Amino acid sequence: MHLLNDFHHTKMLGGLQLSDSINDRVLPRRLVVPYDPDMAGKERAAREAWRAIFDFIVATSAERNATLGRAGLTPNDARTLASIAPIPRSMRSLADEWRCDASTVTWMVDRLEARGLAERRPHPSDRRSRLVALTPAGHKLWSRIERAAYQPPRGLLALSEADLQALRGAVMNLPTGSGRKVLERRKVR
Repeated sequence: MHLLNDFHHTKMLGGLQLSDSINDRVLPRRLVVPYDPDMAGKERAAREAWRAIFDFIVATSAERNATLGRAGLTPNDARTLASIAPIPRSMRSLADEWRCDASTVTWMVDRLEARGLAERRPHPSDRRSRLVALTPAGHKLWSRIERAAYQPPRGLLALSEADLQALRGAVMNLPTGSGRKVLERRKVR
């Protein structure tokens, strides 16, 4: 259905036009999800909310990636730094959280280790396991990147304060990407 494909071309937020940085297309202001009689009200609302969030994340990825690129980081490098910044983590816990193969985690940690941003340490209670931790240089870089990465995209700032407060209230109830609340991450894994 070409009608749905057309909706991937333009996006307006509070009068601010966003573009798809890959194809330099404009993304739609509101995405109309085709009527599906099998989809209940809550499920439909969740699907429409997720689609809008996902489209916004995609539309603003160039802003985030530019910040990371200036520091010589990829999105996966930043994800790794963010995951080990609060506390050292085992490679296995990272693979479990990211739902990937252990060799992928090894490759990502190797990249950061080669740049002096992360290091492997012995696990205090498991001789078979190693923890990954930020080095002082890694902490310094993550501090700088975290401040820049969490600056709201311009499109988000185009919303009214009331809309932003409502959005904040809703998303604060979501679990973290790993399904754990942020405070649970403070334990050594």
